[in-house]
Amino acid sequence: MRGFRLVALFLAVAVVAPPLPGASAQEPFPSRPISLVVPFPPGGVADLTARPVAAALERNLKNPVGVVNKTGAAGAVGMQSVATSKPDGYTLLLALSSISIIPEADKLFGRPPAFTVDQLTPIALISADPTVLVVRAESPWKTAKDFIEDARNRSGQISYSSSGIYGTLHMAMELLSHAAQIKLRHVPYAGAGPALTALLGGHVDALASGPAVVLPQIKAGKLRVLAGWGESRVAALPEVPTFKELGYPNAEFYIWAGVFAPKGTPEPVLVKLREAARLAVADPEFKAAMDKLETPVVFKQGDEFARFFAADARRLAEGVRKVGKIEEKKP
Repeated sequence: MRGFRLVALFLAVAVVAPPLPGASAQEPFPSRPISLVVPFPPGGVADLTARPVAAALERNLKNPVGVVNKTGAAGAVGMQSVATSKPDGYTLLLALSSISIIPEADKLFGRPPAFTVDQLTPIALISADPTVLVVRAESPWKTAKDFIEDARNRSGQISYSSSGIYGTLHMAMELLSHAAQIKLRHVPYAGAGPALTALLGGHVDALASGPAVVLPQIKAGKLRVLAGWGESRVAALPEVPTFKELGYPNAEFYIWAGVFAPKGTPEPVLVKLREAARLAVADPEFKAAMDKLETPVVFKQGDEFARFFAADARRLAEGVRKVGKIEEKKP
């Protein structure tokens, strides 16, 4: 009987005693809030896309997902912060296509790269928007042809704003400049929101933008859209021609948005994040939010997104090399 009591006591202690250091099971993911870093200010296409993405991820992961705007250096500051963060799935990045432009621009100038694309793991592509060229409604340009002809006659005098040097909005205009053989004056701002404000305020003449950001201003009669950079016309702007239609096929450009994690994030965590992203884009509330923005959902994940990302990075790297070194001019 005494031996039985000793065995029972030993078993009871084994049940209630805390596990030894290093012997505890890994905490389930996610078990605390996740940060979705947006490397641009509020109001731009990245921020407008990130907020419904975060809300849908939160519903599917049943865990808080907060949007954090970390701005600076055309997105490099926020992208670097995620690339160098702990690879545990709790710090994610909502990036635009400029993610592959920035390291190439650093290389062009002989600068140490702020980050490299292989420091990040693609989780899911969320959207891909063909860029559009907009001017103020009272501007003298009624068509893209008017704009290009005037730019040829007044070389370097027509100005445009962007989200930062070598950012997506800058690259779109530079690709057009090279395709049409015109020279425009670049005025960089700290994000797409401020760039749009500069156009509306009359501080610059034109802007390349994702449709979602400028459609409300177009509908309000404040902006006029001249052309689009996509392979086909924007569904919300069926009357607006593409630059390809106008004879400039080399100007094709998209602003896509995708979610990334730091390299080294455990595969089981990546699996959960990919599944949450897949469910997120099918979420009725997410679809409604993207429809309101008139942004097309284009979903790819895992290896499919990785292949898309690699091909786009090669194309944009070639574009940066074609554009060459451009010194920044502050507004």
